[in-house]
Amino acid sequence: MELGPRRTLGGVVAIWALAAVIGVVVGVIVPASDRSSWLAVGLGGCLILAFAVQLIRGRSQGFTQRVAASVLGALVVMGIISLGFGLAVVVPG
Repeated sequence: MELGPRRTLGGVVAIWALAAVIGVVVGVIVPASDRSSWLAVGLGGCLILAFAVQLIRGRSQGFTQRVAASVLGALVVMGIISLGFGLAVVVPG
């Protein structure tokens, strides 16, 4: 029994922020033809890091929900960023 529950939102938001950084780095460095495959690799890295962060936190209640929220949020963040880069390629500058 815990005296004071630990905050769980920090680990989830940290993965979202990491996904944003990965999405921007992939969008800037990788050519447009290879972006989707590298974004998938980045999302896989976010999944592994989400597991690691939630395991380090040491709280078993809601583990699956926190990992799912981390990965789903990372997917949404990377999707929005890749949509922006995709529109930048399609729309002439």
